[in-house]
Amino acid sequence: MATPKEAESGEGAAGGRTPKAKKTSKVDDSELLTVPDGWKEPAFAREDNPRGLLEESSFATLFPKYREAYLKECWPLVQKTLTEHHINAALDLIEGSMTVSTTKKTFDPYIIIRARDLIKLLARSVPFEQAVRILEDDVACDIIKIGSLVRNRERFIKRRQRLIGPNGSTLKALELLTSCYIMVQGNTVSALGPFNGLKEVRKVVLDTMKNIHPIYNIKTLMIKRELSKDPELRLQNWERFLPKFKHKNLNKRKEPQKKNVKKEYTPFPPPQPESQIDKELASGEYFLKESQKKRKRVEEIKAKQAEAISRRQEERNKAFIPPKEKTVVKPKKASAETKIDIQAIKEKVKKAKKKKLGALPEEEVKLKIAADAKKKK
Repeated sequence: MATPKEAESGEGAAGGRTPKAKKTSKVDDSELLTVPDGWKEPAFAREDNPRGLLEESSFATLFPKYREAYLKECWPLVQKTLTEHHINAALDLIEGSMTVSTTKKTFDPYIIIRARDLIKLLARSVPFEQAVRILEDDVACDIIKIGSLVRNRERFIKRRQRLIGPNGSTLKALELLTSCYIMVQGNTVSALGPFNGLKEVRKVVLDTMKNIHPIYNIKTLMIKRELSKDPELRLQNWERFLPKFKHKNLNKRKEPQKKNVKKEYTPFPPPQPESQIDKELASGEYFLKESQKKRKRVEEIKAKQAEAISRRQEERNKAFIPPKEKTVVKPKKASAETKIDIQAIKEKVKKAKKKKLGALPEEEVKLKIAADAKKKK
């Protein structure tokens, strides 16, 4: 039996040995959570699942009538691509459906889900060249339903067009920032790309349908893209760098023309209105006889009629009242300086009449006649 001292020494020895045995390096939690740059998950090979699948799985989806011609054209390529992954594909043009199913040779259990997404994207007008990328490991897809987000049809079309932008510029900018392929078709938006990009695309699409312009989200994505390039800022909070846009409600409520102003509160009730009998008692009409009351009523009616007749007569007489004439302004007398000498003007006119146009003056004519007479002599 061990003594207390030996037990204590044993505990101390054990206690002294444990720290040496359990020496572990402290690792930061952020390093464990982050994925190293350039790391890629290895592809799923047959060696990972040599016995294959136990049960057959299949998925089917319908497609619209306008996609029939395109699907008929590209279906051999779809079958060829899925056969490489040991998946059967069938196109039923009568029912308007596409079906994919696993075979005995299928070894990848998730490839049937990717094949299902492929036929869904083809049904939503995504071209085969883009849709086939869903079979890759680092690519996912998201089909966002936007038809039920806006009730008014005209408003829905405007917001959907706002997402596309003029000549598709807004959609192209969004594709470049998120590294996703985006297709807006009818009541859905199909996106194809990496997981982080799909999350941003969904946010932008839903915000646009909530009447938030996509340019605000694009600006935020551009800032985030620049911040992610800096290794120092990558692990910091980016809230201080991101813009904060306030929602301005421009449609103010129209104020009524007649405003009901509340009266001051008083604990006393309003005075009781006078009844017809009280009014008759105050005027003394209550004590009159029936014939006198009738006569008074007739007199009041006649007085009203006479007033109406006189008013009507005044309106008729307005047409016969002559309009006010304008006061005639007397012309001012001409001053002595500005008076015209009429006599002098008359003389000038007489002289002008006597003269013929281009004729010589009288004195010159007389001298010419005298000169001619001398020559004849």
